[in-house]
Amino acid sequence: MYHNVVEMIGEFEYLVLTAATRLGDKAYGASIRNEIQKSVGRACSIGALYTTLDRLESKGFVKTWMGQPTSERGGRSKRLVSVTANGMQAASDFFNVVVRVSKGVSWATNRPTNR
Repeated sequence: MYHNVVEMIGEFEYLVLTAATRLGDKAYGASIRNEIQKSVGRACSIGALYTTLDRLESKGFVKTWMGQPTSERGGRSKRLVSVTANGMQAASDFFNVVVRVSKGVSWATNRPTNR
């Protein structure tokens, strides 16, 4: 917090938190990536996802841990993800700000632009 300004999460952080919450105990890197791609219809790089998970974890918004190795993954472990109460609050705050700032604005694509 800087001079009465609360630092908000960014759009991609919101997408990661939302996907991880939706997935619950099935939230891990690849499943979060697939959920984001399915929801927004855009590619999601695994590098960007893990960088964002690291940042969210350092902010206390998620907890991650290594699960048990699985045969379906060739004996490799999954990095499991859980959204914390602070993470849920940050995502809720972001959503509420977007809703408030959008009131009275129409995003209809057939409106003429002001040029």
